[in-house]
Amino acid sequence: MKESNYNASPFTIALPSGRLAEESIAFFSRSGIAEFDSLPSSRILSFWDKKRQFRMLLVRSQDIPVYILNGCADVGITGRDVLMEGGYDLTVPLELNFGKCRLSLAAMEEKSRTLFQKTSLRVATKYPRLTADYFHRSGMNCEIINLHGSVEIAPTLSLADCIVDLVSTGKTLRDNSLVEIQTIAHFAAVLLVSRSSYALHTKLLARLINSFHELLRDEN
Repeated sequence: MKESNYNASPFTIALPSGRLAEESIAFFSRSGIAEFDSLPSSRILSFWDKKRQFRMLLVRSQDIPVYILNGCADVGITGRDVLMEGGYDLTVPLELNFGKCRLSLAAMEEKSRTLFQKTSLRVATKYPRLTADYFHRSGMNCEIINLHGSVEIAPTLSLADCIVDLVSTGKTLRDNSLVEIQTIAHFAAVLLVSRSSYALHTKLLARLINSFHELLRDEN
């Protein structure tokens, strides 16, 4: 997918709605790049920093690369899992120090020890591309059941033998009698940049990236 040509005004940043948006706004404030009163209500999807230098968009995490590629946003913050699952060709100047999670294979506890004795597994996931790649590299056969939410219930209903999903604390797995069997990958939030923005907003983008880099160095 190629980026569109556009005249970007104002400088627009796409953020994932929810917890990651709160962490992103806090990161912006700590970097000194921009200040915000607070996150708007969930019904407001576009807002500005105090100096009205940056317009922020609140969208689904999975949609952020699409907004950037189509010229609707200059930069964005989303999980690296979104970037890898979608196979997007975007510039990633920085990996950030928040939004950390892992992609894991999990199954019901009573079936976890015998799971790999099967010749083929039914796997429920929101990440069919990453899941297929993992099982292909492992030399295992699988049938992928692509779901868009609540994959944890799939083994309970015998829809799947196991799941592949993002895990942060593991509480949701435990609440649904699932255990992690193997960690497939570790992810964190990343900064995505439109290639067009490097030409249209050279100085502003350089200041933003440098400020983020200095903050990451200080906080690590």
